[in-house]
Amino acid sequence: MLSRPKMAILREQGVNGQVEMAAAFDRAGFAAVDVHMSDIISGRVKLADFKGFVACGGFSYGDVLGAGEGWAKSILFNPRARDEFEGFFNRSDTFALGVCNGCQMMSNLHEIIPGGENWAHFARNQSEQFEARFVMVEVQQSPSILFDGMAGSRMPIVVAHGEGYADFGGTKRLHDAQPLVTLRYVDHYGKPTTTYPLNPNGSPQGITGLTTPDGRFSIMMPHPERVFRAVQNSWHPGEWQENGAWLRMFQNARKWVG
Repeated sequence: MLSRPKMAILREQGVNGQVEMAAAFDRAGFAAVDVHMSDIISGRVKLADFKGFVACGGFSYGDVLGAGEGWAKSILFNPRARDEFEGFFNRSDTFALGVCNGCQMMSNLHEIIPGGENWAHFARNQSEQFEARFVMVEVQQSPSILFDGMAGSRMPIVVAHGEGYADFGGTKRLHDAQPLVTLRYVDHYGKPTTTYPLNPNGSPQGITGLTTPDGRFSIMMPHPERVFRAVQNSWHPGEWQENGAWLRMFQNARKWVG
């Protein structure tokens, strides 16, 4: 029987995307383990026991401290939690994914993530409102282990966020981040777009996913876990049975672990 590597499904107060995320990684061959931040801060759970973790989406702390920022600060300013995460990121056999609120959280941990210094900070949508939509993205050529063999794919995906604008703080970091871009919002012609609502938050060059130079740590604003099954899509090709196109991303993670 094939082994099932342990995957930490990480959540914080207010996070609501952990069930779908656990189901996606379970389908891909992982043993999904529910891990609350209080488990790490108290020492009940150690990240050393896991091959990967995913920071899930939702509304941590009700988004009152800036989406994901309060979550990140609970790690950066807590010695035990910071040591746990730094140790995890500095291993060579680990990977991590941050989605939506988890994307914002991980982007705020860039100082302890090797290769994360050119990531964007995620700020309020330019539409000045929460956006819950089905949008089209294109997978970019990047070192990300999650998107291996998927470059050029254009697929619909769910977004649900109020603070998804990728703010690079200037042209230099935006330029330096180009090789790390994994996903872009695209228009009906497959071109990267900043046009609303095809790009729901106004992010420059349609950027909505980033990775590190070694491809092990990735962040993305859209929700692949909400469309990994065929029936979760509003439309799908007739030949699709159970699995949707986004399951490939989770299977790539399992393939990388070996």
